[in-house]
Amino acid sequence: MMDLFDTPQRSPKPRDVGVSHIMDKGLGLRQVEDLLSTCSSCIDIVKLGWGTGYVTQNVAEKIAAYRDAGIPVCFGGTLLEVAILQGRFDAYRGMVRDFGVSHVEISNGVIDLTMKEKAKYIRELAKEFTVLSEVGSKDSEKIIAPYRWVELIQSDLDAGAWKVICEARESGTVGLYFGSGEVRAGLIDEIVAKIDPADLIFEAPQRAQQCFMVRKLGSEVNLGNIASTDVIGLETLRLGLRADTMAQFHAVEAWNRKRDADLEAQLPHPERRSRVSADAAASPRPRRHLSKIR
Repeated sequence: MMDLFDTPQRSPKPRDVGVSHIMDKGLGLRQVEDLLSTCSSCIDIVKLGWGTGYVTQNVAEKIAAYRDAGIPVCFGGTLLEVAILQGRFDAYRGMVRDFGVSHVEISNGVIDLTMKEKAKYIRELAKEFTVLSEVGSKDSEKIIAPYRWVELIQSDLDAGAWKVICEARESGTVGLYFGSGEVRAGLIDEIVAKIDPADLIFEAPQRAQQCFMVRKLGSEVNLGNIASTDVIGLETLRLGLRADTMAQFHAVEAWNRKRDADLEAQLPHPERRSRVSADAAASPRPRRHLSKIR
């Protein structure tokens, strides 16, 4: 069925581009199994959001289920921020190692880290894990200038991050987006003008944000903070199998233009319609004969 239609070419897994970074906010093991049986081919990385991985009772079984499906898992960056704040970085690294997790996310969305401090942690983690770093504050009042975003992203990449995640939170109302959820298009333009989009994961939890990113950067854009219930929906956006992006990847405009021309040809010409209307107006109306009531 996947070869029936002509759709954009998707990179094979494991992917370096076109990554769908999914948020697990505490799914049960049966939910994970259902998710994997339905759309494991569309999932590239699963993040156990913020600190949920620390309090989930069956986290080891969940990680094993994802791993058996060929999907790497990482703990949310907030959990590492807590570890750094409490001076327990080594204990955190040991926990990740014990769970057999291959990917690690480092962020400074709540605690402040200097560029040098963050780079030090990235270099240390990159010795044994694939590192995803995150740039952008979770505080809606803290606005980072576009040039500063570029500097922070480049610093993390230089330190050894595989991808840099551009912050939006689960709500999609900070970082890349205004409080309303509207895309800060100018910010994204400035980032991608200096940084290769292949090195970035744009958090886009809202469908309108996913549509914007796919339309702007194509089906192989890396997107993150995708809800588990939106995995298939996002894939249809990437393939132009949803109205929002169908015209992006399929010849909708040419089709409609041809149909408009065909419709015009089938309708009476405007001048002829005018003549018909004039003739009808000039013709006398037949008189109606009423019988007299006697």
